[in-house]
Amino acid sequence: MELPLIVGVDGSDGSILAIDWAADEAVRHGLPLRLVYASLWERYEGALPSLGRERPSERVMADHIVASAEERVRRLNPDLKVTGEAVAAEAVSALLSEGDNASALVTGSRGRGELKGALLGSVSLAVAARAYCPVIVVRGDKAGLAGTHGRILLGAGDPDTSAEAVRFAFREAEARGCELDVVRAWRLPMNENADPPAPAETPVYEHEAQASDLVDALVADVMAGHPDVRVRRATVEGPARKVLVNRSAAADLVVVGARRRSGHFGLQLGRVSHTLLHHADCPVAVVPQRT
Repeated sequence: MELPLIVGVDGSDGSILAIDWAADEAVRHGLPLRLVYASLWERYEGALPSLGRERPSERVMADHIVASAEERVRRLNPDLKVTGEAVAAEAVSALLSEGDNASALVTGSRGRGELKGALLGSVSLAVAARAYCPVIVVRGDKAGLAGTHGRILLGAGDPDTSAEAVRFAFREAEARGCELDVVRAWRLPMNENADPPAPAETPVYEHEAQASDLVDALVADVMAGHPDVRVRRATVEGPARKVLVNRSAAADLVVVGARRRSGHFGLQLGRVSHTLLHHADCPVAVVPQRT
């Protein structure tokens, strides 16, 4: 049985974008869609005096948000199997728990009540940094959200953080019938003892060759299982976070890996993923690698 694609909903504009994107993604992969609204309404319901009979309770609002989201999905995708539930729990905890039985979690970039000037909502950031399943944060410009570029961008990280991300990116490119752009950023080490700092003695072409060899090693085994996916490899000198943000302007989805350490309960998100989640021009998939 295929695990569902789960999307967090809360009635915000960002949530609506996430619902539409997730519905298309579920259809693309033949997955059921589950809509989850999480709120601690049970803790506060009845604690405050009512201001009038017509004012809806938090529970009524939660049920309305879920029902409206389900109706929206069914209207746009009549054949998609969709279910929804309002869960009495804190949002991050609820979504992390849902992620234990999900093919992936999808969230908007900002939720209801988030600060207008914030680049990324706290719920989306926490879920992307802690979930043990892939998390897609739906953000970006109109073209990136619409998926019109025909390209998936994979940030080729270190082997111990990228194996699951590589497999995810290939499956995504295959399902969309588009090109997979595999990019490895590299930096030229500097001799810090010189004044001013000078390039290290190792020739530039050797650093570039090492980056190219790493890309080849990452994709070699997975390519055999996806022979129809067109793969373009690139090695670029520069900070990985800047290279990938720039290239996200021509992608429909950017995929990066993340390390998950067992027993570690804090945020587990590197600088590259963190920057992409705040600044990418298309949705961002953070795919965890357990260690």
